[in-house]
Amino acid sequence: MSVRAVVLAAGKGTRMKSERAKVLHELCGRPMLWYVLRALAEAGVRDVTVVTSDDVAPHVAGIGTSAGHDAVRAVLQEPRLGTGHAVSVALASLPAAEGTIVVLNGDMPLIEAELVRATLEAGDCALALVTARMPLPSSFGRVLRDGANVSRIVEARDADPDDLLVDEMNAGLYAYDETKLRAAIAELKNDNAQSEYYLTDTIAQLAALGERIVPVLAADYHSVLGVNDRVELASAAALLGRRLCEHHMREGVTIADPATTYLEPGLRFETDVTILPNTTIGRGSRIGAHSEIGPNARLANATIGRHTVIADSIVADSTVGDFSYVGPWAHVRAGSTIGTGARIGNFVEVKKSKLAAGVKAGHLTYLGDATLGERTNVGAGTITCNFDGTEKHETTIGADVFVGSNSSLIAPVTLGDGSATGAGAVVVRDVAPGERVVGNPARPLPKKQPG
Repeated sequence: MSVRAVVLAAGKGTRMKSERAKVLHELCGRPMLWYVLRALAEAGVRDVTVVTSDDVAPHVAGIGTSAGHDAVRAVLQEPRLGTGHAVSVALASLPAAEGTIVVLNGDMPLIEAELVRATLEAGDCALALVTARMPLPSSFGRVLRDGANVSRIVEARDADPDDLLVDEMNAGLYAYDETKLRAAIAELKNDNAQSEYYLTDTIAQLAALGERIVPVLAADYHSVLGVNDRVELASAAALLGRRLCEHHMREGVTIADPATTYLEPGLRFETDVTILPNTTIGRGSRIGAHSEIGPNARLANATIGRHTVIADSIVADSTVGDFSYVGPWAHVRAGSTIGTGARIGNFVEVKKSKLAAGVKAGHLTYLGDATLGERTNVGAGTITCNFDGTEKHETTIGADVFVGSNSSLIAPVTLGDGSATGAGAVVVRDVAPGERVVGNPARPLPKKQPG
């Protein structure tokens, strides 16, 4: 018996007031649709069709892959004639099969795999549908019962005053017997306020045929909340962020203020990491044990070693080694590597550079397209002048080099091991190992004569 899923993601999302499709808006670094596809993948549902619009369709395969699927199909719904019509479009694209077909909305980023699994495990029935007790008033469709059985769903816009007092809502997550769904879809009518084909009308059809319809009550209504505008987007992001923080705190991470800590899925923290307020960590970053991140830090695709501090700084697409210190107000980016025990200080930018163990650059420095050897010290105000107006060039600085304050290193240039530049030096030629240069342009100091 097959298990397939149809995700409804063709809605215009007009209340977002955006040129971007609603399901592509991001929460915690991922598109809204990603969370729905991720929940299906974690629940073991791998055969997925997304009913979508032409502006979303090009993104579906990539989002599906990043969410853990080998492949996700996209089918266009045009014109858009309601949820029932959307499901019929999906079914028309699929060969008929015996089994279960999950249908859910693409704007439910708080959905979790456990609820999908619970719906699939509801038992032998024509339909298992998730319901939730929600605060009133609500725009969700109301679940109407005949005793313990679900008799029908009435959309809020079509509900009468008595129906609107019902606090059991339709969550928008269903597990149908596929054969019975296909039969019900074929009989849908659009005689309602919107002249649309409602998927929820299949419930009354199945009930009238005496089919078994099993309600699955969500433990927490927040998990099935949809997103319709930017206010709801921010609320859902806050709930997701809190969920991510709590997960990592339970795994041994100290987060001083979850309300001002912004995490994404897919992060890896070793034990006893501390995250201080107003910190953002994303894009698969990894943090080593006993390191401290923040306050006011932003990490993206960063790998941070053990016992390292990143304070009031940005590290993007780069690696910082063990026992290092970055900050405050430093910027490490573009594939840079900072070695063990390095110190990168106030208003220092490191771009596409490799700094070996023990390098120090404490103040007001730019190191771009550079390689620095062990224990080299870079004075305040130093810059590697890596761009000649047309191309970028490399600067190579050896081990145990002392670069004086306000030095300008005009690439391509090499400073040998143990060399030094005087304050304000403009280095336009290679400096030999052990040599000391000063001036503009920099020249070697005369060697002391013996005696």
